[in-house]
Amino acid sequence: MQYPINEIFYTLQGEASFVGQPSVFIRLQGCNVGCAFCDTKHTWELDTANQVKTIQVIEKTGDRLGWAYFSLEEILAEIARYPACRHIVFTGGEPAMYDLRELISILEDKGYSTQIETSGTEILRVSEKTWVTLSPKIDMPGNKTILAENVARANEIKMPVGKIQDIEKLKRLLQQHAVTNKLIWLQPLSCKENPTKLCIEAALANNWRLSAQVHKYINIR
Repeated sequence: MQYPINEIFYTLQGEASFVGQPSVFIRLQGCNVGCAFCDTKHTWELDTANQVKTIQVIEKTGDRLGWAYFSLEEILAEIARYPACRHIVFTGGEPAMYDLRELISILEDKGYSTQIETSGTEILRVSEKTWVTLSPKIDMPGNKTILAENVARANEIKMPVGKIQDIEKLKRLLQQHAVTNKLIWLQPLSCKENPTKLCIEAALANNWRLSAQVHKYINIR
């Protein structure tokens, strides 16, 4: 099994329930959701023109074009470079486009916890233990539907918020799927005052939580 990967890096998780947790992030290449506000648009296409050698992905230091197929062994070798880390985050792109079960099984056998950050538009192929962070992308250009089974499986729902309409979309989603017992996070689309204020007010009004993307405030990846 090989996985198209844009980058692998070690940092602190800056969002939602695992904020502050040292984590290896595995950013997979490919996404067809098409969010206008996406800050990793360079991960959307599996364009062979941008395929590079694995060493070039390993040596990346920022958000850039260029992805490579990694084998299980190559991924495990990269993770092993950070021996203190015990938490692995799959992100993208849309990591749920890929069957992660074999890789996750190996990681869990080695004592790692795993987390996937997904739009919820693809069938999840993870383990029962994997922490699922569902970041719903509603009414995006890709016209993808958030699957009911993913809403039910999610350990937390983290809604990106830029305007009041995003709060209204979240409420409709929660009502549609009768969600009453999950962690709900509101995450401002930027560090600017208006979206942050909107999230704070909505969190206070609905007993939800604020995910302030701490990594951006402390200037780490």
